[in-house]
Amino acid sequence: MCNNESCVNRVTSLVALYYNIRRPVGVLEYVSKRKVHQMSTLTRFVVAAALALGSAVPAVAENDSLSIATAFGPNAEVPDPRAGYNGWMSNQSGVTETLMGIDYDLKLYPRVAESIAQAGPTTWRVTLREGVTFHDGSPLTAQTVVDAIAPISEEGSAGHNARIAKLLDLAGLSAQGERVVVFETNAPNAAFPWTLSEPGIAVLGAVSQAFPINATGPYIFREAVPDQFYRVEANAAYRLGEPGFDEVRIVASGDPATAALAFEAGEVDMIINYPEADFERIQETGALGFSAPTVRLYFFTLNAASGPMANPMIRRAVSMAIDRDGIVQAALSGVGGVPAGTIYPAGKGWASDIAPVYDPAGAEKLLEEAGAVKEGGRWMLDGEPLEIDIVTYSSRAALPPTAELTQAFLQAIGVTSTVSVGEYGASADAIKDGSADMFLQAWVTTPQGDPGAVLETLLKSDGGSNAGGYTNSALDTLLEAGRTSFDPDRRRAIYDAVQEIIAADAALIPVFHVNQVNVARAGLMGYAVHPTETYWITHETRFEE
Repeated sequence: MCNNESCVNRVTSLVALYYNIRRPVGVLEYVSKRKVHQMSTLTRFVVAAALALGSAVPAVAENDSLSIATAFGPNAEVPDPRAGYNGWMSNQSGVTETLMGIDYDLKLYPRVAESIAQAGPTTWRVTLREGVTFHDGSPLTAQTVVDAIAPISEEGSAGHNARIAKLLDLAGLSAQGERVVVFETNAPNAAFPWTLSEPGIAVLGAVSQAFPINATGPYIFREAVPDQFYRVEANAAYRLGEPGFDEVRIVASGDPATAALAFEAGEVDMIINYPEADFERIQETGALGFSAPTVRLYFFTLNAASGPMANPMIRRAVSMAIDRDGIVQAALSGVGGVPAGTIYPAGKGWASDIAPVYDPAGAEKLLEEAGAVKEGGRWMLDGEPLEIDIVTYSSRAALPPTAELTQAFLQAIGVTSTVSVGEYGASADAIKDGSADMFLQAWVTTPQGDPGAVLETLLKSDGGSNAGGYTNSALDTLLEAGRTSFDPDRRRAIYDAVQEIIAADAALIPVFHVNQVNVARAGLMGYAVHPTETYWITHETRFEE
């Protein structure tokens, strides 16, 4: 345990700093803490007027449209829903739909499909709903589904997606008549029905100049500006009913503070992932607050291939040095989440009973066992100071303070660390090329409701996002068994064992499970935070008249 008074005071003062962010602030103080020169002309005008009048900033009420600010924007003028993670935005905005869906209890349900049935160990038959039409009015058929999904596995095609192709693992895909699609997988895959809820496996029809994303949802894609803007219009012919808005606009704002300013200025109606520290105050202005648990985990990916974190004892020591409860209370202002000892949050289907451990004395003991020596209050390893480089990104408000608090907790036990905040891609590259040791990020752990896919991506030896180079043959074997086993009890035991290995080896370091914290102007109806975060707008979402 840290007995040095100065390091204890350092942690205490940093935690206190983040606690103090919770206090309500006035408009003047709020603006003074941000870079006013980054605001748009309209924002500066409205905020200046509010300062002059001494009143709250009014929102502009346009009930026939909805504007949403979020951290990420489209990556192309016509973002193919199958490529990259484009399907998330098209699904969230109500443009595209999938064969299967995940409900608010994380249960699987037929969406555009009417049913799904297993016809053999590697064969699945999906029956489509009758009467479904695309935005151009053409009917949904089994062949259109085949034509939309097949390119995902075809290298060189516009719809190719290696990540999703690996999830599907298709050996064959065919249409039987007008309404039945037959999927053949290369190996038994218990997660396959859940995979069909992946937003990138969108049901699409033939494209045209009028309908460059020709889908089946309540909204029609109209235009996008890369990294900035995504606009959709109502699909008046939607089978479940007329949508509540004529138009929905999604604007990208990588800086949560800038998005918060735009909301107060009435430039946007809603913010996804509002800064947690200001959530209590903004509701006092009359805004609607939405907060609910999700399956998003804030965690550290570790450089397991080189540097100090290649040693599992040092990884475990770092994990034990982190006061997760202190981080949750400080960085999330007590409204955003719960400390994490494992991958999946309690109550979300796959959680284990592994509790987070905060034990600074135990952490120092592990460092000794790893061969480190403490000199002058600082740990040395192989004759050099033990230094840990932490990287993260800023598009989620809780990431930088979480990284800085981790730095303080490490300093409290005598471990020197640095924190660099940049773009997501640059941070991932830093772990991959060995120039960083810990990468703080935030992922939805069960975006398709099934536990295997994300862990295979992050930690399997050949995982597509295993940037830290972690390898463990026992873990690989268990992940493979989890995918190919159909017995629910056996799968439960497998993923419990997977989480035990991750904890024992500190394959990654969970920090907290987060609530999604969103705000909207008063009167928004038909919206709730979805645990996978992949659903925002339905045909029922609207403002009160």
